[in-house]
Amino acid sequence: MSFTLYGIPVSRGIVIGHAYLFAPAVLDVPHYLVEQDQIEEESARFRLAQHTVQQELDTLKAELPDDAPGEMEAFLDVHSLILNDDLLVDAVIQLIRTRRYNAEWALATQLEVLVARFEDIEDEYLRERRADIEQVTERVLKVLAGVPGIRNIIAKRPSDNMILVARDIAPADMLQLKNQAFRGFVTDLGGKTSHTAIVARSLGIPAAVGVTQASLLIKQDDLIIIDGDAGIVIVDPTLIVLEEYRDRQRECAIDERRLQCLKHAPVVTVDGTPISLLANIELPSDARTAVSAGALGVGLFRTEFLFMDRCMPPGEEAQFEAYRRVVQEMDGLPLTIRTIDIGADKPLNGHDAYESAKNPALGLRAIRWSLSEPRMFLVQLRAILRASAFGPVRILFPMLMHVQEIDQTLDLVSEAKRQLDLTGFSYDLNVKLGAMIEVPAAVLALPIFLKRFDFLSIGTNDLIQYTLAIDRANNEVAHLYDPFHPAVLRLIAMTIREANTFGVPVAVCGEIAGDPSAARILLGMGLREFSMHPSQLLQVKREILRVNLPDLELPLQDLLAATEPKEMQAVLARLGTASR
Repeated sequence: MSFTLYGIPVSRGIVIGHAYLFAPAVLDVPHYLVEQDQIEEESARFRLAQHTVQQELDTLKAELPDDAPGEMEAFLDVHSLILNDDLLVDAVIQLIRTRRYNAEWALATQLEVLVARFEDIEDEYLRERRADIEQVTERVLKVLAGVPGIRNIIAKRPSDNMILVARDIAPADMLQLKNQAFRGFVTDLGGKTSHTAIVARSLGIPAAVGVTQASLLIKQDDLIIIDGDAGIVIVDPTLIVLEEYRDRQRECAIDERRLQCLKHAPVVTVDGTPISLLANIELPSDARTAVSAGALGVGLFRTEFLFMDRCMPPGEEAQFEAYRRVVQEMDGLPLTIRTIDIGADKPLNGHDAYESAKNPALGLRAIRWSLSEPRMFLVQLRAILRASAFGPVRILFPMLMHVQEIDQTLDLVSEAKRQLDLTGFSYDLNVKLGAMIEVPAAVLALPIFLKRFDFLSIGTNDLIQYTLAIDRANNEVAHLYDPFHPAVLRLIAMTIREANTFGVPVAVCGEIAGDPSAARILLGMGLREFSMHPSQLLQVKREILRVNLPDLELPLQDLLAATEPKEMQAVLARLGTASR
C-alpha cells in the first residue's frame, strides 16, 4: 500500500529505487559483568576494536579519490579525534575496570553521557555535531559485534538503483555511496546542517533526513521515491505517481544542465545592476567548492567547527593555518570570517560552567561569550588578522547589541593588532570590520552600528527567531517560523535601507538569501549582496538574471504595507514570487 513520509530536504534532486535497510549497531548492546580476572582482557578487546576503526578511517582517507569533496578529509580527521579522545576512551576503560561492565555496555553508557551535553544546544549546526560522536561509537560497536560495515554491504549487494534507508549514516560511509549502487538515502535522524547533509549536497546525492521512523516503516526492497527538493519519501508509489516523478526526473536533468551554463555568466539584472553572490562555508575545504560553484567570495565563514569535537580550544597557530588555507583557496576573492558563535547553549569541552543557563538562546552566547573569555578571543583575533596578510579578509562579529559590547570588541581588535606589532607578525592594516544584525534591538539602534563598522551582514535565521519568539529547532513551533512575516520583512527592509543611505555595504547571509523565491523581495529592498550555501548559487543567480529592478519598486512598497495574508499573497504574485 502506498504511503508518504515527510522529512527535511537537504540535497536537491529526485531518485527512484529500491530500499536497502542499514540497521544500526546500538540497538542490541549486550549488558553483563565481566569477571575480575577478565577485566584487562575486556579492556584489550575494546582497544583492539578502537584500533580497527582507526585503521578503517585511515584506509578511507588514503583511498579518497581526487574528485572527493574537500570536506571529506576534514570529517575523517574529526572522527579520528573523537575516536581517540580521552573523554571517550579513558571513560570506557574506567567503566570496565571499576564497574566491570563489558566493553559494549561501557561504550554505550559513555555515549549517553557525551550525547546529553548536546541535548539543549539551540544552534542547529552545533547540535548536529553529537551525531559524529554517535557515528564513531557505532563503528566501534559494530567491530565489537562483528557486524559488517557499509563497504562490505556494497560488495555483497551490487544491484542498481538502491536507496539506503538507515537510522543515520556517518559522513565517511557517505563516500562509499559515490559511484556505487546507492543512488540516494533516507535517515530517521539529521538536519540541514549535519555533516551527512553537507556531504550529501557536495556529492549531489538526493536525500531526505529527519524522516521519523523511516527505517522502521520502510521494508527491504520497497520501491521508493525521494523528492529531495521537498524532503518527501513516497513508499510503493502508484503507477501514475511513478510516471509523474520519472517525468520530473527528466525535467530536473535538463534544468541542471541549463543551470550549469550560467556558472560563469556575470550576475547582472535586466536593467544592468551588478549583484554579488557569495558563499557560506563551515570548513576550510568548503572554499574550493564555493569557488567552483561560481561564488564571488565567501560572505560567511563559520569558525565554530574549529572549536567543537575537541578537548581544548585550538591555539593561535592551528587557527591561523586554517584561516590562511581558506584565504589561499579563495585566490584573491574576498573572505568574511565570523568570530566564534558559541555560548552557554553550545558547550566547549572543559567549559561546563556555561552549560547551566536556563534560557540559553538569551544567555551567554556569540559575542557575549567571546567578551567573557578575552584571552581566547584575542587568540582568534590574532589568528584572523595574521591570515589577512595573505589575501582580502573581513572580520564579522555575531550578536552585537549594546554600545559597550561594540566598543569593547573594537578595543580588543586594537589590542590584537598591538600584540602582533610587538611580535613582528604582518596583517592588513585596513582590515574591514563588520557586525551581524540578528536581533530587533540591533535594527532599531542601527545608527550605532553604521557609525562604527565598515559593513553589515543580516543573519536572518536568528533575526526571525528573536522577532517571532520562535525556537526554530523546536518541532512543536517550527511551523510558526516564517521568513515572510510582515514584522520580519520590515526589519530586513529597514536595515538595508538605512545601510544604503549611509553608504555602508550590507549583505544577507541567512537561509532566506539562498531561497530563489525571496530573491525579488530582497532585490526590491535594495540588497545587492547575497551569501548562501554554494549549492544554491545557480538557482538564485538565474532568478536575479530575470529581474528588472524598476518593476519591483511599487509591488515591494505594497508588500511592506500589507498585513493580511491575502494581501501579501496577491503582492507576492505580482512580484513573481512563489506562493507561500
